[in-house]
Amino acid sequence: MPHGPHQTVFPTPAPAWTQFLEAVRYQGVYPTRERAEEAARLVLAGLGRQLGGEGRVALAARLPAEAARLLVREIPATTPLTGQELVAELAAHSGASLATTRWDTGSVLTVVAGLAGPDLLDDLLDQLPPGHALLFGRAELSQPA
Repeated sequence: MPHGPHQTVFPTPAPAWTQFLEAVRYQGVYPTRERAEEAARLVLAGLGRQLGGEGRVALAARLPAEAARLLVREIPATTPLTGQELVAELAAHSGASLATTRWDTGSVLTVVAGLAGPDLLDDLLDQLPPGHALLFGRAELSQPA
């Protein structure tokens, strides 16, 4: 599984859309850039429905222009979905299986995490319900009750 301790980290400024897609293609082990782009478009739109406020703006500033447009053109949901619910929604939208959609989501969001950097990613994960950290390639630690 290509999601692991290595994350793609890009230098500032944000990479071009083609570089972003190549990183997604590598992370997801997709056979073509077109397949990587299909996954990227689906997942970025879904993420755009989950994020609002300053975190969304800060993330968009670190993404390639096309990725930022996909993220910010979506209207944020009043109640964000858990990670599992997000994957289910994306699967329903794309017609793909839950397993394929989970793979696509993790592949894209791991690249997004590298662009966001650890501090912004922490802020974004604080905004989101449980289950998103794993999608971004991070362990999700729960607090003792």
